[in-house]
Amino acid sequence: MIPPEAFSRRHEPSVRPLPPVEARPQATSGSDPAKSGEPPEAPTLDPEAWEPLRALAHRMLDDMLDYTAEIRRRPVWQVMPEAVRARFRAPLPAAPGELADVYREFQEIVLPYAGGNVHPGFMGWVHGGGTAVGMLAEMLAAGLNSNLGGRDHAPIEIERQVSEWMREVFGFPEGASGLFVTGSSQANFIAVLIAREAALRAGGLNGNGEGHLTAYTSAAAHACISKAMHMAGLGAAALRPIAVDEHHRIRLAELRAAVAADRAAGRIPFLLVATAGTVDIGAIDPLRDLSEIAAREGMWFHVDGAFGAWAKLAPELAPRLEGLERADSLACDFHKWAQAPYDAGFILVRDGKQALATFAVDAPYLRRATRGAAAGSPWPCDYGPDLSRGFRALKAWFTLKVYGTQRLGEVVARCCRLARYLEMRIAANAELELAAPVPLNIVCFRYRGGARDGGEDQDAVNARIAAAVQHSGIAVPSTTVLDGRVALRAAIVNHRTQARDLEALLEAVTRCGRQIAAAPAAGPSEAAG
Repeated sequence: MIPPEAFSRRHEPSVRPLPPVEARPQATSGSDPAKSGEPPEAPTLDPEAWEPLRALAHRMLDDMLDYTAEIRRRPVWQVMPEAVRARFRAPLPAAPGELADVYREFQEIVLPYAGGNVHPGFMGWVHGGGTAVGMLAEMLAAGLNSNLGGRDHAPIEIERQVSEWMREVFGFPEGASGLFVTGSSQANFIAVLIAREAALRAGGLNGNGEGHLTAYTSAAAHACISKAMHMAGLGAAALRPIAVDEHHRIRLAELRAAVAADRAAGRIPFLLVATAGTVDIGAIDPLRDLSEIAAREGMWFHVDGAFGAWAKLAPELAPRLEGLERADSLACDFHKWAQAPYDAGFILVRDGKQALATFAVDAPYLRRATRGAAAGSPWPCDYGPDLSRGFRALKAWFTLKVYGTQRLGEVVARCCRLARYLEMRIAANAELELAAPVPLNIVCFRYRGGARDGGEDQDAVNARIAAAVQHSGIAVPSTTVLDGRVALRAAIVNHRTQARDLEALLEAVTRCGRQIAAAPAAGPSEAAG
């Protein structure tokens, strides 16, 4: 139990004093810095008086805690007025300003018009809701201002510990490496680079330029896979999108046929990307079958588990991820189902030596040592492209230590149970229809009233409903296209979301749908939302 005194607005410093160090020699009385060659003391960016800053800092913290605690009193999202938007076009400041004035401006033009994913009614995209614990960890990380590119300091040990925990969660062997990155888009890109490097070391291209490297993924995979192929210099045309079945999982027979055809054409299959939680409906590819195909064909097996990999923490869902432990690499995001603040992506590589072979470089200014501040190699920068790296691991460390995998797994399982509840409520509503299966936490559905001229008009109605519900501030769904038709999409990721939020969403959809169906047809811009 937290003692009452912990809630005091003002505390004495809790950091233990450091042992004394040898003091810098002080100038003797009457000495002239100009004559000694010593530059005079210059002002810093620290405050002249700490107490006013401390008081304002406590107010900022209390305001943000109140913002989260009272989030249901706010609209999920609201349109930014043009007068507010114009304030972001102010000229570059040259003279100093007052922190209190800047904070007041933040309250006026930023806070009311945030993206909305802290709110339990935000279901449009797979964004975690964040936690107060994560916010505090971010504050501590900013105070340390650590660069986790390398060298020997405690923040890197935090990242190594979290990496070891992730290895344990996902069943990877000893020798696996972990690395925090911005998000799964970057993690997937890193996986493509490591797979390419491994293939090239194995003789993936012959001397006359034949034998183009080829990768495979499902047609339902995230667009960042194609982008990663392009950025890796392989080209999006080197990626084979394989059709999916009625459950939106990759078709194994078509995959095998594509690999065989490419081999016959002189291409070299080097990478197979599976998805654990597709972006449209949350489908999970048959991971064990894919791991066997990858092993048989000598391909790197990567799993994009941006949010779906966290189902591993829920005993009722974990069996669906059988085969994930056989992946060569895995991408996932702490800022999704693990609820850490943005951004906190992560990549786990089965054989850390493969990552080292791809990214480790030598330079005089990166010289390693066995003792002192330059000890502790290999460093995180040896496992990925970034040398300047923030302390993302701290919010993940706090999240895991405060909530534990059991409670986080309960959040994941409850989101999926809410999705099944929403699926049931849609099936019982004559004005709505399901647009896809509901394998995890994403529910895609359509309003089916109001069509006047066939399917195209119905698509416009559903697009207008999505925008109207968003503008209402009650909920934020998004849209996607399934089987050529526009569908509303509700992704239940926020740990704050309850059944009442789903009921509010459905009520808003049906109400807006009736109003739009009864109104004259909209022009193209309005229909697009």
